[in-house]
Amino acid sequence: MAPLPSFIRWARMTKRSARPAGLPAAGDEAVLDAPDDRLSPALVAAARGEYETAATLLAATRAVAAWENHDRYVRHLAAFARSRPEWFEAWRTTAPQDPGALLVGAQLAVDRAWPSPARAELLREVSPLITAAARADDRDPVPWRIALDHARGSVAGHRYVEELWEAAVRRAPHHHGCHVAALRYLAASWHGAHRECLDFADRAAQDAPADSFVQALPARAAFGYLTDGCGPEVPRARLDAAADRALALSARQPAADPWSAGIRNKLLYVLVRLERWEDARAQLGLIGPYVTSFPWDRFSDDPLGHFLRLREHLLSPGPRPLPAGSATGSPVSLGGHGGHVRPGAH
Repeated sequence: MAPLPSFIRWARMTKRSARPAGLPAAGDEAVLDAPDDRLSPALVAAARGEYETAATLLAATRAVAAWENHDRYVRHLAAFARSRPEWFEAWRTTAPQDPGALLVGAQLAVDRAWPSPARAELLREVSPLITAAARADDRDPVPWRIALDHARGSVAGHRYVEELWEAAVRRAPHHHGCHVAALRYLAASWHGAHRECLDFADRAAQDAPADSFVQALPARAAFGYLTDGCGPEVPRARLDAAADRALALSARQPAADPWSAGIRNKLLYVLVRLERWEDARAQLGLIGPYVTSFPWDRFSDDPLGHFLRLREHLLSPGPRPLPAGSATGSPVSLGGHGGHVRPGAH
């Protein structure tokens, strides 16, 4: 378990198949935020107003403690319920104590409150829903991930966040979602403390198994540095080391995989910013058709189009550097970092 940095205490305290063996063509089709083969039927059923498939899916991942998939499915189901709530309201009405319904309900409430200017106040009203989800299954780390996100949005104190973190890692020491939530809390609470965030991410990755998505956490911290405009300079060697660790993880994952696409899309951004063009081209081959909204929605209202333009440029003959001033392509200067980006969602 990676302890939270001591600086917290100081304050008191329809797609075509990808080509796994090579590069995609610039014109190959791509899909945005595609679900996997287990989630797809649940979303199709939800579109018909039926919740049973979603309930069964979450019960199955909970039964075998497949917490990473459990977390991903909760996020996707809550996102779907935000725009198509009928099926979820039927689930909550029919089975109000179902752990899956409680968990999706907690995530949905946080998602709904997040964009509001009164976010902190609205999120405080959500606390009972997160507590209920946590009590429904004491083994599940996902309510604690939601609680960490909630703590960031409600501007909770550091001592309270440390307690949440310790509870989360007791349940799943290497849960990727909880680690990302903790990293984002650190970045938000200590704006510009990029070296400390990288320290936290490095310790977590060193402790995690080689195939854990926590291995990509340093690259996530590097992304934070590269898209920020403040704080002391981070040595280029640390950024390259973070990218190398994520590259090693990516190589262990299946090619053209919708879940691995999350880490690969963020890694692609980091590689482009570091001007590691051949590594970036190789990641395009592993990403295949699977584009994720994050990080590209940080730079454009059309994340898929933004990715496709970047892919076309990387696959085109000639020099690799992108046009000056491009938020995605600004070269890294050892004396500064980051172009302007849109504020990130939670």
